[in-house]
Amino acid sequence: MSFSVAVIGAGTIGRSFAWLFARSGYSVQVFDPRGDLAEVVAGLQADVSADAAAHNMLASELGSISLAESVEAAVADASFVQESGPEDPQAKPKLFAQIAAAAPLDAVFATSSSTIPASLIAHHLPAEAAARVIVGHPFNPPHLMPLVEVVPAPATGPDTVERALEFYRSCGREPVALNREVRGFVGNRLQNALMKEAISLVANGVISAPDLDAVMKNSLGLRWSAVGQFEAMHLGGGDAGIRGFMHHIGASFAKIGDLPLDLSDAGMAEVYSQVEEAYGETPSRAGAEARDRIQRSVLEVRGQGGAHSEECSAAVQADQGSGQTVAW
Repeated sequence: MSFSVAVIGAGTIGRSFAWLFARSGYSVQVFDPRGDLAEVVAGLQADVSADAAAHNMLASELGSISLAESVEAAVADASFVQESGPEDPQAKPKLFAQIAAAAPLDAVFATSSSTIPASLIAHHLPAEAAARVIVGHPFNPPHLMPLVEVVPAPATGPDTVERALEFYRSCGREPVALNREVRGFVGNRLQNALMKEAISLVANGVISAPDLDAVMKNSLGLRWSAVGQFEAMHLGGGDAGIRGFMHHIGASFAKIGDLPLDLSDAGMAEVYSQVEEAYGETPSRAGAEARDRIQRSVLEVRGQGGAHSEECSAAVQADQGSGQTVAW
């Protein structure tokens, strides 16, 4: 049996993953209960073919995207299952039981969940099936953003971790395996800390929302597109590296206290108002396209220009479908 992939859920993340997997040469079966699935699948296949033609790819290098009539049909011959359904901690374990009962005995079961750990999803599965359940958490959209957080449960087998890493790398991604489960994984925990600080600065009148975005884009965001947090600290510490960095400003940073923070709608009212005044009540497609264009340019400079296209970005952003959205 050749290596094939099942994508369960055709929302924003599922569609993006389906495009990525087919563009990487895999045969992909997609299932979602949405009524327009046939049109969604046809549109994704057209986008994959158009992007391949634009890059002078051979037909033999290209995969395909097909519609499956059920979860069972989608996973029946799958070597790798990427589930991207709604973030429902009651529904996901039932869905994975359904997947495990119908899939080959050696298939890897990955969830795109940004909050639900593999241990909860696999809790009631037989041990041999639970050993093949893992989190494969992308950043949105996964056909463009290289990171996939691979998060095993205590019951996940080491072979499953290695197979997931190998598969995502074969699709041009940069997967990172976490040592253990933690709520929010790593990327979202970092986002959470920064989001709370940004909200508190605006809500407490320190800076406006668009000016805070300007600070981010023209300082930390620019730096972080080139190096990570710890490498930046090490480079910024002179000959002593990270130790010099911490000796120089660690004590003063430790004295920076927290501002009041209220994440309720009432507490967020001023932030909502400023963001909507700056960017419109409804996010614009032009804004998303500009974001993705800049991100593609950064990836090209970094030598990570792999599989991503403007056509797919437009198709993925066209609607939310029934699947989840994850990360910014």
